[in-house]
Parts: sequence; structure tokens; C-alpha cells
Amino acid sequence: MAIIDVIKFDGIANRDWLVYRYPGDNFANGTQLIVGEGQVAIFVKGGQAVDYYTAGTYTLKTENVPFLRSLINLPFGGKTPFTAEVFFINKAAKLDLLWGTSDPVSLIDPKYGVRLRVRAFGQLGLRIEDFRVFLTELIGAVGQNRIVKYDTVIGYFRGEIVTTMKSVIADVIINKKISVLEIAPHLDELSDLSRDTLMEEFERFGVKIVNFHLKSINFPDEDFDMINKLLGEKAAFDIFGDQRYNVKRTFDVMETAAGNEGQGSLAAAGLGLGLGAGAGATISSRVHDAVNASASTSACTKCGQANPPGTRFCTNCGEKQETAQISCYSCNASIAEGVRFCPECGASMEEKRCPGCGGSHRPGTKFCPECGTRMEE
Repeated sequence: MAIIDVIKFDGIANRDWLVYRYPGDNFANGTQLIVGEGQVAIFVKGGQAVDYYTAGTYTLKTENVPFLRSLINLPFGGKTPFTAEVFFINKAAKLDLLWGTSDPVSLIDPKYGVRLRVRAFGQLGLRIEDFRVFLTELIGAVGQNRIVKYDTVIGYFRGEIVTTMKSVIADVIINKKISVLEIAPHLDELSDLSRDTLMEEFERFGVKIVNFHLKSINFPDEDFDMINKLLGEKAAFDIFGDQRYNVKRTFDVMETAAGNEGQGSLAAAGLGLGLGAGAGATISSRVHDAVNASASTSACTKCGQANPPGTRFCTNCGEKQETAQISCYSCNASIAEGVRFCPECGASMEEKRCPGCGGSHRPGTKFCPECGTRMEE
């Protein structure tokens, strides 16, 4: 094998490389070593990192290179060859490395009670902090590859990242009872917590986490559809109130049952629970009870809350519930005060204003009782 007298690596333009193994291990005493900016050259002998050189140009001679004197007995000024491996390491930080959970975390949302399959995605930045430790710990993983990229090294730590993220996310959602739909404001907090948890493991291999960002936490569309359905039902519950919502749900069940054929279909639709020939009677009974319950209450005109009969003020918002009754001037039917037309005969119930004195008088007044002016019909 030819003896190499110049050791140099020009690097890769996109800066994705992390480790470069120089193609050759036979060098001469007096060889020139050229290390570019942002690089570190490490000499390895017998699997151990014996010396490293930062940016600059060096002439490898026994009198000025300690590792040569300690490894082999070379005559002063000679060209005697020596054997060693040379690795170039990229010192620059790589800030746009992506990570993600390979499989979802299955957990129960604390607010909606729905099982969700949660995934997390983010970005991190790394830098080699201790060159000797990094190369010593991962020299076997580097193998015979000439160039090792950041993505390869991230692969070594992927299991640790995923395990940590699952643990951190599950802890916040379950123990702090934060819904997945409301977790966005907590992403910075989760990012810092995850970085601090991972830091020790990365530093054990001479790698420093420059930054760590949890960019999004999401789940499949079908899980989101389930939450939307629950939200829709909750909205109906808030509008109708307890009893009216129960009546609605009962009629929904009956409508579903009507669309199926046979008692077997009723059982399959979830109406069974032991329903046999008496299924119809049971449903009828439930509807009757629900309707009676609804009839025995009155809904608040402001918030829709169901109140017991005779309630004067709403138990939920305090709105006055009683409505004064007046008689229709035309048919004498008892109607609620404030209506514009009688629901029995259709006569207008709005007061008339006298064109002479401007006084207001009850509907049906033909002459003003104050000034005698004829009222317009």
C-alpha cells in the first residue's frame, strides 16, 4: 500500500456529514496534516483516540507530535512509515434534525374521556462536545463507513428520544389532566422538560443537545371525529337541558330502531340488553317517562334550563319565569303580556298612540279618553 504524505478532507458542501474516515492508514514521518475550519482530526491507534488536531496545517514529525514518539520508535528526520487511522469530525452544530414518535401513544383524554392515539414530532440541534468520548463510544457503530451523517447518529438515539417523549407527554396529559386539544400552550414547557431529560444520555456519548423543540402533538382524524361528535352532543345538551335532551335521545333510538327489520336488528342496534318480545313496550315506557318528565318542567326563556313547575326565577341564571296574563280586547282570550298579536283571533295587541295628545291607549280604543280625538284604525 502506498505511503500517504498529505492528509486532508475538504468536507461536504451541505454540512450533513458528522464523521469522515480518511481512506488510508499508512503514513510517513513528515506527512502534512491539513485540518479545515470547523473540523477536528483525530488519530486512532488500536481502537483508542490518541491525539487530535483543530483547524490548521501540521507536519507530523517525532519531535513535535507526541503520539508518534509514544507509539513507535522512529529515527529523527526519517521517512519511516507508521500506521494509524484518521477521523475528521464536524464541530459545527446541526440545528435542523427532525425526530418523531415511530408509533402512537395510546391514552385516555382527561377532558373528553376518549381513547386517543397520540403522536409527537419535533426538531433538535446537536453538536459534538467531547471528540474523544464520542469517537471512543461510537467507533464500533461507525464501522467501515467512510462518511457518517447526522441522521445515522440520530438513529442510535431514536429509541431514547421516543421513549422519553412518550413518558413526558403521557405524564402531562394524564397526571396534570391537560386535554390533547388544549396542549398547544404547553409545547415550550414540554420541550424544555424533554431536553433536560435527554441531556444526560446524550452527554454520556460526548454529544450536546443545542436545542430541542416539540413542534406538534396530533392524532388520527377518526379520533378527532369522535371528539367532534361528543362536542355536538354536549352543545345539544346545553341547549335543550337535561330532560329535553333525554327526550331527543330517546326518539333518536326509536328512529334507529324503525330503520332496522326484526327484533334481531333491535338487539344489534344496542336496544337489546335482554329485550325480547317486550322491546316495544320498554321503548314506549321510556318515551312516556321522558315526555312526562319534560312536561312537568318548564324551560327558562333565557338559558333553556329545565325548572320545576311554579318556579318564579330560573335556578341557573336567575331570569324571572312568570309571565303576566292579559285579556285580548277582541275575543277576551287570556294571553301572555307583551305578545304583538292574539294567538286566538289574530287581533293586534300593540297599544295605540293618540294623534292629538300623544297618549298611549289599549288596543281597540276608538276615541282618545284624554282629548276625544278619533283614533286611527
